[in-house]
Amino acid sequence: MTAFLFSCENATCAVPEAYREIFRGSEEVVASAEGWEPGSLSLAQAFAMRFRTPLVHGDVTRLLIDFEKDGDERWSRFSMKLPEATRIKVADRHERPFRALLRQRIAEDLRRYSRVLHVMIHADAETDGLVTLGTPEGAVLAEKIAAAWRARMVAEDLDIRVAPIVADQALGLGLSQEFPAEQYARIRLGVSQTFFLEGRPWRWEKLKKLLLDSLAQAAEDIHPVSDPESPSIDQC
Repeated sequence: MTAFLFSCENATCAVPEAYREIFRGSEEVVASAEGWEPGSLSLAQAFAMRFRTPLVHGDVTRLLIDFEKDGDERWSRFSMKLPEATRIKVADRHERPFRALLRQRIAEDLRRYSRVLHVMIHADAETDGLVTLGTPEGAVLAEKIAAAWRARMVAEDLDIRVAPIVADQALGLGLSQEFPAEQYARIRLGVSQTFFLEGRPWRWEKLKKLLLDSLAQAAEDIHPVSDPESPSIDQC
């Protein structure tokens, strides 16, 4: 049986009150695609509700701290203005709980299920009308599920591509190194923001329905037999 885990790293453009001064005069930048991924949280919440599993998501703008990166790469031109001690507090309060919860969920699910499908949900600002299913290079289980998912979504006038993740971020790389690829399948779902912001080439609700309906079918295509002691998808 497959357990489902959904995460949304760039879910919001929220700035805690304590750090608003460094963004003063740049509020439009924070609210833009540079500060977050419009549509990503809406999609992630829909997945979590459909599969009855808690959603793991970022709680601040990535211009304060980028949850997917490590070291100095986590900090933007704005957050680098903060003293080092303050940046450490930001990481302790926001990044570390996020990453710890992800690892805890994966570890717990692997104790209860044969495999975990982790979908990292992104709304891409640099593509137009495209859905991508990115997988770590050489991750056979993730590649199989992604291919099956695409096969279930093939539709006229919808561009869906499966490809290796070209520039994997530190968060994803770390998870792939920590958990066995034959049990932990990580897929980066990238959906063009044109669907959410402009309703093209498909209406947003129509696209969401297709993504949700096809995922469980794809997982079942790969592993049709349930584990004897595992709960059903409806019990996840």
